[in-house]
Amino acid sequence: MKVKQTLKLIGWCLILVMLLPIPAMSSDSETSSPEQTVAYLQSSLLEVMREGEKLDYNGRFKYLQPVIDQTHDIDLIIKTILGTSYWSQLDNAQQDLIVETFRQLSIATYAGRFVQYEGEQFQIIEQRVLPRDQVLVRSQLTKSDGGTVNFDYVLHQAAGDWRIVNILFDGVSDLAIKRGEYRAILQRDGFQALIEMLKEKIVLTRQNP
Repeated sequence: MKVKQTLKLIGWCLILVMLLPIPAMSSDSETSSPEQTVAYLQSSLLEVMREGEKLDYNGRFKYLQPVIDQTHDIDLIIKTILGTSYWSQLDNAQQDLIVETFRQLSIATYAGRFVQYEGEQFQIIEQRVLPRDQVLVRSQLTKSDGGTVNFDYVLHQAAGDWRIVNILFDGVSDLAIKRGEYRAILQRDGFQALIEMLKEKIVLTRQNP
């Protein structure tokens, strides 16, 4: 009788283990690396594109949400864009609001741009050490027509994980572009106008994939 009870208990334990979610990317700093972070992001983007016929915008957004959360340091990115002087002027509620709005825009941008797979391939080319404990991972996207786009990722280590803090598209810094745009709106029209602009961009990603 005891043997049967023990086997039954083992069976339930195995079922519970099988039901546990499997993490998509290890957060162990000993096994993760800047290249692995970039590879995880890029393989996820290709997978979304391959499922293009099945996934609509909402499906792509839902799929990519945990990916962006694991690979990007959204808090540091938006703080860097605004700069210390602007950031320090915001109260806690405003800081939380712009971080979350910018996070939504970041996910929406990927969901709106990476829509359909036509044989595109990512290739990581090299990794370089940068000042201030940052690392540059250089990669290239080969499009279906044979053309290429260079994606250079700047990463830093936060709480043991390597996170993206800037992306350069063919040498053009996404961080620099947003810094000029966002700060100009803050200076001219104020914080709420910046929030509304970000929300409008989110809507546009849905309307113009």
